[in-house]
Amino acid sequence: MTITWLQAFLLGLFACLSSVTGMGGTTIGNYTLGRPLVGGLICGIILKDIQTGVLVGCAIQIVFIALTTPGCVVSADVRAICYIGIPLAMIALRVYGLSATSIQGAALATSYGAFIGILGTKLCTATIKMNNIWVNKGWISIQNHNYQEAYKVNMFYPWIAHFFFSFLPSLILCRFGYEIVETIKIILPLNSIIMKTILAGGILIPCIGIANVLQVMVQNPLEFIPYFFGFTLAASLKINLVSCATIAAMFAYVFYQFRILKLKMEEEASKVNKPSADDYEEGI
Repeated sequence: MTITWLQAFLLGLFACLSSVTGMGGTTIGNYTLGRPLVGGLICGIILKDIQTGVLVGCAIQIVFIALTTPGCVVSADVRAICYIGIPLAMIALRVYGLSATSIQGAALATSYGAFIGILGTKLCTATIKMNNIWVNKGWISIQNHNYQEAYKVNMFYPWIAHFFFSFLPSLILCRFGYEIVETIKIILPLNSIIMKTILAGGILIPCIGIANVLQVMVQNPLEFIPYFFGFTLAASLKINLVSCATIAAMFAYVFYQFRILKLKMEEEASKVNKPSADDYEEGI
């Protein structure tokens, strides 16, 4: 599975669009195109293997499902994960002869995603440092009432940093990804101890993402009950993710209605117990 220059160009373009704020903003970019679940679909369309792309994106999304970037603190770069890590993971599955639906295939995909995500932090840091130049230039243009230049600083100049640190790395690494993965396979065959260790780590890595989600969602021990009930339901009924999401949405709606009913009852009870103006005058 080789990647052509055109496919590598498109992957590099989406790597830029997934983070640049000049076109689409972070809502469309970082928080949509820059998520592995969406990136897997886009990579699958570009590389003409939608099923593998989506499956790899799902496997990697679990790891980074609770990824946050407070300020400039970046633990992993989602651009690199989506548009370098996912294509390389898809190539690796083909080279090693693994299926994306297998446990080993998912472990290999998450290992590639986590590795590229950590390396991508250097690219993200370089992008931030270069864009600091434009921020200073923007403040000077605003102080001089040169608003046309300030508009360029916001809309066009950031593309320079993204070209060097998003587009070019994605273009080069994806284009020569097959050769890179083939070299890795020669050095680390599937039956080697190091590769088995990497796959074992890839199986455990999703636990980090799940634990981060639980840390945010679970406020008391009783809230673990619906969480484990969902896993039990999925394992017992052998249902897929779409069915799980539909059942979860139904339970969420029921809990929401109970919460609204509880609030209404508390509000009515407070009105009944609240002393009226006549009671206040009688007391006087």
